[in-house]
Amino acid sequence: MGAIRPLDEALSGIADGCMLAVPREVSGVAMAATRALIRRGVKKLHVVALPTSSLQADLLIGAGCIETLETSAVSMGEFGPAPRFTAAMLAGTLHMKDATCPAIYASMEASVKGLPFMPLRGLIGSDLMAHRPEWKTIDNPYGDNDPIVLLPAIRPDVALFHAPMADKAGNVWIGRTRDLATLAHASARTIVTVEKIHDGDLLADPILAAGTLPGFYVEAVAVAENGAWPLPLPDHYPADGAHLSDYVKRAATAEGFARYLDEYVHARRAA
Repeated sequence: MGAIRPLDEALSGIADGCMLAVPREVSGVAMAATRALIRRGVKKLHVVALPTSSLQADLLIGAGCIETLETSAVSMGEFGPAPRFTAAMLAGTLHMKDATCPAIYASMEASVKGLPFMPLRGLIGSDLMAHRPEWKTIDNPYGDNDPIVLLPAIRPDVALFHAPMADKAGNVWIGRTRDLATLAHASARTIVTVEKIHDGDLLADPILAAGTLPGFYVEAVAVAENGAWPLPLPDHYPADGAHLSDYVKRAATAEGFARYLDEYVHARRAA
């Protein structure tokens, strides 16, 4: 069952070189935990975003934490391109494993089901097939002239996300955000930050139980109030648009990004 721990202790299971799975911006991104990982200086991560990322990936890339990124997009949305991701791609310093949203979901679902691979349509004829040699095309054994692509399972070492609450037994309420369940089910271990600890048993509550991830999927839980900021936490608080806009302007240069880290990441150690 997921033990309630201080943030840095909870994150100790995320080691250099591990495959780390994270959710998209609107699913509950563990931004307080991300800043803590940057402060610790974690390196050579293989980050898999289900299925896209924004500020989280951009910060980790700019801070030199990511070696390999597997996702279908990194973007700051209405605020423009992700500046440190763009800079890393132009400089050739990031190993990028391009994918599509359905491909990442399919590969994760293979892991959830304990399968070595998952078949998927819609990839044949795309440029992606030339850059992903591990994606194999076979003939459909149940059809004639019907090729299909097999995608190897993605089995992350650790899933990391933020949720509204957990109880003292480590059960985590994720509500209707089912991507978080997929991440936890597919990964070897799961670390979660939450807004608060619920006084009661979430699985015993007839209303909350259906949206609860049982604690046996969770290794550690840490309380981090406003832990998704400046990204949104669905149904709880919106994105901080002013902050995200300011970030994009600052991070357009390496010097501006370094100043951002000093102010919003390293200066928060004692906060």
